[in-house]
Amino acid sequence: MAAEASSGARLRARAAQVVAAVASDGASLATRLPGALAGLPSAERGLMQQLCYGSLRFGLRYRAVLARLLSRPLKARDADLEALLWVGLYQIDALNLPSHAAVHETVAACPMIGKDWARGLVNGVLRGVLREPDMLNALRMTDPVARHAHPAWFIDQVRRDWPEHWEAILAANNRQAPMTLRVNRRHMDRAAYAELLEAQGMSSRPALHTDLGLILERPTAVDQLPGFAEGWASVQDSAAQLAAPLLDAAPGMRVLDACAAPGGKTAHLLERTDDLDLLALDVDPDRLRRVTETLERLGLTARTGCADLARPQDWHDGRPFDRILLDAPCSATGVIRRHPDIKLLRRPDDIPALAARQRELLETAWGLLAPGGVLLYATCSILRAENQHVIDTFLADHREAVAEHLDVPWGQPAGAGRQILPGADDADGFFFARLRRQPEP
Repeated sequence: MAAEASSGARLRARAAQVVAAVASDGASLATRLPGALAGLPSAERGLMQQLCYGSLRFGLRYRAVLARLLSRPLKARDADLEALLWVGLYQIDALNLPSHAAVHETVAACPMIGKDWARGLVNGVLRGVLREPDMLNALRMTDPVARHAHPAWFIDQVRRDWPEHWEAILAANNRQAPMTLRVNRRHMDRAAYAELLEAQGMSSRPALHTDLGLILERPTAVDQLPGFAEGWASVQDSAAQLAAPLLDAAPGMRVLDACAAPGGKTAHLLERTDDLDLLALDVDPDRLRRVTETLERLGLTARTGCADLARPQDWHDGRPFDRILLDAPCSATGVIRRHPDIKLLRRPDDIPALAARQRELLETAWGLLAPGGVLLYATCSILRAENQHVIDTFLADHREAVAEHLDVPWGQPAGAGRQILPGADDADGFFFARLRRQPEP
């Protein structure tokens, strides 16, 4: 039993260190979690992920609870202790763990983060919440930050942008996203792959508005998916699967995937259409390697380039493109349910800077598009400043640009484009606008 307690305490201490790196140091969960998972027994990896994701998802609520329970605020140097308390509160709040075990293991983790003196404090806080569980009841909280577990600036912005949907958006962000697959049509159709999944005890259902998407009833490791290494399927949210059909590339076309990493949309374009002259571009060499790895696993080929789209003089050969996919860098506020650290990492002054960069990239990409060609502008943001306003301003400045009506059964009208809100039809938040360049008169 002592060995088990020690193992459980180490796991919670490790989770607290990851959470503190995000909440205090500004690291991303995607960069810190893999190292923390390395070397853990497979039986512990799932709990480790749950503790990190859940603690960050509801951390702003737990911070408010701690403000009520602690006689004095924690010092800045105790950010790791606050993170450990978040981990403890999440176990009580959301995980079906025995309460005595959650408290004992979290208290035992104190010396492992260098806070042996805090054992009594952690024990008192967690047992206090067990005695008064309504402290964690969001419906009883009057503070919007605590109630919705989002930063105040973001709550205000979403409320302004989506006055009829803001509460549903915030609630969706606080739910775990499903694991969605895209079946590789070069190997089989969706129904055939669903049968393979079922044969291995993995239930799935079709993802709405896609012809190749499947939503798993329970997430699983990719190496457990039938034929994953052979390229039979990829992990991709159903909203992201809409990009390739919207771009509507035809055989022989010259296509630019302008901000291609990690490569899911690049691969989908190639799976759908033979004989594309496709260039996958990205400014980050490490992320571009992920594009190459994705294409290799799927048995697909494309030209790749590590360059800044905004500097075509460094990479462009002068020939225009028939189709351009601009999946612009954005705030990622449409994928918070998959990346809860965004709540803590994003700042309000990030949004104007991102919108300016998006407009710069859109202007550059437009100059590379052939007359009669199509540019699909996409982001995984839900903020109008990055979506509708960028497109509206661009169209006002470019009389040769025509926004094509998207006659689709999904999303909300958003100026010249369509906005999918997080959780709608089990999809992530995504914006799409399809622009056609009119030929010169």
